[in-house]
Amino acid sequence: MVTTSDPADWRTANRANWDERVPIHVAGRFYDVPSFVAGGDTLRDFELTEVGVVGGKSLLHLQCHIGLDTLSWARRGATVTGLDFSAPAVEVAGDLAAEIGATTARFVTADVYDAVRALDGRAFDIVYTGRGALCWLPDINRWAQTVAALVAPGGFLYLAEFHPVADVLAEDGRTVEGDYFRRGPMVFYEPGTYADPDAATTANLTYEWLHGVGDVVSALTAAGLRLEFLHEHDGGHFRLPDGRGVPLVYTLRATKPEDTTKAG
Repeated sequence: MVTTSDPADWRTANRANWDERVPIHVAGRFYDVPSFVAGGDTLRDFELTEVGVVGGKSLLHLQCHIGLDTLSWARRGATVTGLDFSAPAVEVAGDLAAEIGATTARFVTADVYDAVRALDGRAFDIVYTGRGALCWLPDINRWAQTVAALVAPGGFLYLAEFHPVADVLAEDGRTVEGDYFRRGPMVFYEPGTYADPDAATTANLTYEWLHGVGDVVSALTAAGLRLEFLHEHDGGHFRLPDGRGVPLVYTLRATKPEDTTKAG
């Protein structure tokens, strides 16, 4: 396994990994695309409660993968934009939007750090990021600055993410086997995918990062967003069992202040 310290190579390796897994995810049981097309939903109850009514609002989903969460928001009345760095994933998302008749949905291929440029500087009422996204980003401060630029005044970021405590736990959900405070790139070489561990794959090298909750909150507030709440949940992790007395998922909502520079 040949590794590198070049961020461009990190991105290339990670994109190759995701590109190869798109058809596996589309065809497998984990995402169950046929059930989604038939009217299924991928959002958690706590997400629906904490985000609230989205009808008539613009919503940007960063790192949207094949777009199931994005289109679930569209079904609730939001005008949605999904962004992902994997062109095959974005193609699938667009095809699914057409198949279910989500005419107000669009999908864009771009790295999350390039989102402001890729979206022509547009701002959104809601910027949403779902579970399993932040670990692919080396610079959490740059991410927060990007998010802040994408949220319209009076709008908000809603983040639902795997808890970094869960990231350092073994499969039993109790044993600590990682370092919560590690901030450098973690290199993995793992065939298959969380959606199908036995799938035959060749692009198996990935670079990932652990971002502590304090790091995320501090980055968002430094970028000018105001934290409304931070909630921790003991369920909702795809890998670890519930009810072990540790947080598995956290959610936060951070608002961009109204533009006070305009004359009243």
